[in-house]
Amino acid sequence: MNLNGKTALVTGAASGLGRAIATRFVAAGAKVAIADVNFQAAQATAKALATGNQTMALEMDVTQEAAVNAGVAKVVAEWGHIDILVSNAGIQIVHKLEEFPFEDWKKVMAIHLDGAFLTSKAVLPHMYQQKFGSIIFMGSVHSKMASPLKSAYVAAKHGIMGLSRVIAKEGAEHGVRSNVICPGFVKTPLVEKQIPEQAKTLGISEADVVKKIMLGGTVDGEFTTLEDVAEVALTFAAFPTNALTGQSLVVSHGWYME
Repeated sequence: MNLNGKTALVTGAASGLGRAIATRFVAAGAKVAIADVNFQAAQATAKALATGNQTMALEMDVTQEAAVNAGVAKVVAEWGHIDILVSNAGIQIVHKLEEFPFEDWKKVMAIHLDGAFLTSKAVLPHMYQQKFGSIIFMGSVHSKMASPLKSAYVAAKHGIMGLSRVIAKEGAEHGVRSNVICPGFVKTPLVEKQIPEQAKTLGISEADVVKKIMLGGTVDGEFTTLEDVAEVALTFAAFPTNALTGQSLVVSHGWYME
């Protein structure tokens, strides 16, 4: 599969899953806009991946409509079209529900759900005009199940599933697909941060958080890799027809099976 001639916007792309997906897309021939709230990090990633005019860096807070619209407009102005959106930006904050600060709840929901909505809303008119587009959301195993301490994250990831399905229905007549990647635990900075937090909250060792909480349900005790997720993103982005739309794919070493 290749993405020759395609342009992609990846949010949260300066590091972690976003960077891995951007890297895979560039290798597959796409031009990729590296969008991140940390503009310096986005610039560094864009420079590291650049081959000619194949990358650009965008400063984008996905919770701010003006910033999202400006970023999408820049991609279209410079590259003429936008074919793929990967809505990946996200954070994780863990608390017991009765102790969950409302401001933290709103922050998680805003970055995941508002960001998914605003970026989709911004790219869809361009995709509809050209009669082609692929929107890929970063869900989670938690799009399909729940874990303690993650009420905001689980609620947001479930919401992304619903949003994707609506876009798949509305976008079909315009040639636009929408799908969700649902990774298990990937050893990104987001997950690394959770290990001591959960150990403290649950009163167990960090080793037990990894072995029992994070990987206990997998078939082999292994983390999902960045490359695993990037390959799924490429499949969704490069799939040639609308046969693959409104779907989700779990990448979790068997932690969750459908």
